[in-house]
Amino acid sequence: MSRLLAKNIHVIENNQDAVNAAYQIADLALVGRNQRDQNRELPFDVIKLFSQKGLGGIRIPKEYGGAFVSNKTVAQVFRILSKADASVGQIPQNQFGLLNAIHYIASDEQKKFIFQEILNGKRIANGGPERNSKTSRTITTPLSIIDGKYYLDGQKFYSTGTIFADWLAIRAIHPEGHTVLSIVPRNAKGLEIVDDWDGFGQRTTASGTVKLNHVEVDPFLIMDERNLANQPNYRGAFSQLIQVAIDVGIAEAAYADTLSAVNKARPIVDANVEKASFEQYTIQEVGKLRILLDAAILLLDEAAEAIDELDQLDQLDDDVTATASVRVAEAKVYANDAALQISEKLLELGGSRSSLSEANLDQHWRNARVHTLHDPVRWKLHAIGNYYLNQKIPTRHAWI
Repeated sequence: MSRLLAKNIHVIENNQDAVNAAYQIADLALVGRNQRDQNRELPFDVIKLFSQKGLGGIRIPKEYGGAFVSNKTVAQVFRILSKADASVGQIPQNQFGLLNAIHYIASDEQKKFIFQEILNGKRIANGGPERNSKTSRTITTPLSIIDGKYYLDGQKFYSTGTIFADWLAIRAIHPEGHTVLSIVPRNAKGLEIVDDWDGFGQRTTASGTVKLNHVEVDPFLIMDERNLANQPNYRGAFSQLIQVAIDVGIAEAAYADTLSAVNKARPIVDANVEKASFEQYTIQEVGKLRILLDAAILLLDEAAEAIDELDQLDQLDDDVTATASVRVAEAKVYANDAALQISEKLLELGGSRSSLSEANLDQHWRNARVHTLHDPVRWKLHAIGNYYLNQKIPTRHAWI
């Protein structure tokens, strides 16, 4: 059983508690999914329940009050949420990645404060990459020091989840030249969140703009990111595992709707059958899709288990973390294909009826296409091939 914390916030105790909570949230998310997607209505009530059920802190280490559930459970939670609503699955993604990074770079006192905030039901999200930057890794936002106080100025985009958050994590350049992660309250003076995300998929993630106009930062909440590069870690594998789980969840939703759509479709006249589900070619296609989906789920589980093995080690090195990254990259390839191919076949096999706007079946392909753009699968294949052929360890960052 989960225990109750302040303000009716539950702290998850174990893996099964987390899965049960995810299903409860998914039930709510599914109810209004189509309306939210079609009208770009943000899921504030669903995200509030996500926090109340305690899912935001399930990977917080036990010594800080969390359950530290398995990575396999984290993957399952994101699959469940994303099958119900892919936007709901993506919104807390950055919170999990941030908490993982903070575990590596923060002091004990910083971790105590931030982790307790999350366990109390608060949410954290990141200001995304720089607006109009040439690469996603380019950081131009300065952290200025004026009269002994610290300030942020700049604009961030693709800032998924910020409009739902209580705290924002902003990457900036310290006056000494290195990158820092600064945590600022959502209501800080000079901080503005603009819901200008207008992608054709993942419509309700609110992945828009964060404007920083001389926003003061508490020096206690500034962390040096150099520690991420100076020590072996599985930050990238963990972050990517969640991306994979979201894609698999989208594929699962598309497959379920494919079965339903085929059963409602009219058979082609040349098939000489009573129902579309009896068409020989349709049966074959559905079988192919099931195999693809099962393979994606299996590879996701194996990738999660590979990261779980790292949690049992006393010390990490580049070899073991690279192996985990490659396992996740392999899962990403199949998740990418499953999400895109199944969501496209859904429309083909469902026939003309499946194109009606009232059914909103195109949302799965739109969501799959937009979400899989985050980290192009062609570079996953490159990393995998380079690892096995040339023994090249993947670059250490959040995208591999």
